[in-house]
Amino acid sequence: MIKEKIKKDLKKYLKERKKEEVLTLRELLNAISQKEKEKRKELQDEEIFSLILKEIKKREEAIEAFKKGKREDLVKKEKKEISLLKSYLPQMLSEKEIKKIAKETLKKLKISSPKEMGKVISFILEKYKGRVEGKKVAQIVKSFFQ
Repeated sequence: MIKEKIKKDLKKYLKERKKEEVLTLRELLNAISQKEKEKRKELQDEEIFSLILKEIKKREEAIEAFKKGKREDLVKKEKKEISLLKSYLPQMLSEKEIKKIAKETLKKLKISSPKEMGKVISFILEKYKGRVEGKKVAQIVKSFFQ
């Protein structure tokens, strides 16, 4: 399980006294435990992957704000955290792979109307949880209707 790997790495970083890594992993484990309390069950790896993606998205938004405020030190810190978090994700699907999957899904669900794009997007996001970004999937699916 990915959660065990995160805990193991946290112990390693504690021993090595790597403050930033420790803080990032503690924050991630805290988010995981909060979600588990909400759902009243232990999270599966796919659910943890989507949680990691949310954490990455938060940091990307923070980077934009820090860039506007000309805080390069904080931008650098956030980028380092993103790369650490990404190391826990499975290999992301390429744009080419997503296009292929989207094409197959359109045929499988027999969708021809742009009004039904949401069905395709949610199907792909559910099936490939943690391996695709919603924004990218939506972009690709929309391109089939233009």
